[in-house]
Amino acid sequence: MELHDVWFVLIAVLWIGYFFLEGFDFGIGVLTKLLARDRKERRVLINTIGPVWDGNEVWLLTAGGATFAAFPEWYATLFSGFYLPLLIILLCLIVRGVAFEYRAKRTEERWQTNWENAIFWTSLIPAVLWGVAFGNIVRGVKIDADMEYVGTFFDLLNPYAILGGLVTLFLFTFHGAVFAALKTAGDIRVRARSLALKLGLATAVLALGFLLWTQAADGDRWSLVALIVAVVALVAAIGAIAKGREGWSFAFSGLTIVAAVGMLFLTLFPNVMPSSLNEAWNLTVTNASSTPYTLKIMTWCAGIATPMVLLYQSWTYWVFRKRIGTQHIADAH
Repeated sequence: MELHDVWFVLIAVLWIGYFFLEGFDFGIGVLTKLLARDRKERRVLINTIGPVWDGNEVWLLTAGGATFAAFPEWYATLFSGFYLPLLIILLCLIVRGVAFEYRAKRTEERWQTNWENAIFWTSLIPAVLWGVAFGNIVRGVKIDADMEYVGTFFDLLNPYAILGGLVTLFLFTFHGAVFAALKTAGDIRVRARSLALKLGLATAVLALGFLLWTQAADGDRWSLVALIVAVVALVAAIGAIAKGREGWSFAFSGLTIVAAVGMLFLTLFPNVMPSSLNEAWNLTVTNASSTPYTLKIMTWCAGIATPMVLLYQSWTYWVFRKRIGTQHIADAH
């Protein structure tokens, strides 16, 4: 295996980690409107991710940085062609972070309501757009012989990509509902479990359609294995939450994300961004990669830094592992 193949795998792992962790973050943000009945319950939900949401976004920064360094042609084409949706995602992530920090700075109802609305919308919009973006990456977009995107924004809004956006929205919200059931206590935990069951069934229908479409278009035996794992894991997650086994359900919903995103990368390889105009113009792990020397230096850096990041994040989740409920909230701020 060449170093550019290794870095394709590493970038896939970074995106999988990001969607696994930020997935329930986005889900919790959406649930502040769907699950919480009052401001105190919204604060409970926000507090479940309060200590970890910013650490989860490190995976996105690392994935973007690794793509820039390892596959500069992929990065350039991706960010120029998907400029508008990626800009919207970036703005949402900025506003979302500010909303988490500023919401409780003042006690006025209008102030807090506005920031709570911001948390909801800036969680929902990226959850959809990430699915649309990756749907287009796998399906292929209009790339010419100069490795430049020559399509328009509306070319990205095709049926396959839109279905992908719905899948990520429902899957992340289901993942977040399971996480809420795992991390809360009292009535909100019971309602989170009930809502997770309903979301899981809807997610299963959408995800099955999207993954079968992907497999039929570009899949092989390895992507088929990943598809089967994703479907079985999702069914197991739904069954576990129905029995009140939140921990197992969260593990299986996470495995669903791992297998589903892994399937997309398996379907994509050895391309990193196919051209829908001419297969000869596809961006691949070979023609889009950096020099072997650059990849070698990156490999040494990743080998040293990655275990440290994993240890630190694991420790953070361990420290903040206990459940919280409305009884732990002193007031409605």
